[in-house]
Amino acid sequence: MADDSLFLIDVDRILRAKAPKQYKYIPGFVISYLKKIVHQDEINVFLTESKDKVGVDFLKASLDFLDAKVEVKGMENLPDGLCTFVSNHPLGGQDGVALGYVLGRHYDGKVKYLVNDLLMNLHGLAPLCIPINKTGKQSKDFPKMVEAGFASDDQLIMFPAGLCSRRRNGVIRDLEWKKTFIVKSVQAKRDVVPVHFEGRNSDFFYNLANICKALGIKFNIAMLYLADEMFKNRHKTFTVTFGKPIPWQTFDKSKTPAQWAEYVKDIVYKL
Repeated sequence: MADDSLFLIDVDRILRAKAPKQYKYIPGFVISYLKKIVHQDEINVFLTESKDKVGVDFLKASLDFLDAKVEVKGMENLPDGLCTFVSNHPLGGQDGVALGYVLGRHYDGKVKYLVNDLLMNLHGLAPLCIPINKTGKQSKDFPKMVEAGFASDDQLIMFPAGLCSRRRNGVIRDLEWKKTFIVKSVQAKRDVVPVHFEGRNSDFFYNLANICKALGIKFNIAMLYLADEMFKNRHKTFTVTFGKPIPWQTFDKSKTPAQWAEYVKDIVYKL
């Protein structure tokens, strides 16, 4: 008997829900391919086996499942006060899990991610998430949820680019960093800790993202392949580097919040 509260990946159900009229015309081999690309069976086995783990324990189980090791530099830079940790986003999977695990262990589970609301479906991760959804029914609650996150006594983890890094002119780097973390950190008087995560996705991923951009395809097709990229990055050791906290008072009127966001991003890439 399946546990109804357990979220499992079901490509058939998603397609039926998202494209009910087209569903019956989608060839079986396409559906099989999608299941393979999102690693439906493997991930569902993991989600079933780790269904009793939540929070930092779930992150640890995820790292074990991906056989990911984390080497940490700059632990001495982790402050006692409440901060906003901002990181580049090279992978889209292991980076979020590893960063949450390192900080969650250090701060006794008192960490929260500001993340895409889709991740709320993972019940092991949900307690660590402040969902960000700028569309749909949550959009009007979005400012309130962010306010509550910054007012809480949790350390906050943010990936200000939103999307994982892309390759432009041969250089793998985040796209523009959104300014929210600057504005809110100043309001909440939280220092900002720059974090650099070392890693990259496959050439296939970057090429696909660039082809979609060149063709003007709005749908983020590359996102479909993030699970596959996560599996390609199994059995690796990643280096996380924490920089020195930047006092919130730094972010004064001499630059716009967007310019300050770019300033912090540049610091991250020098770590």
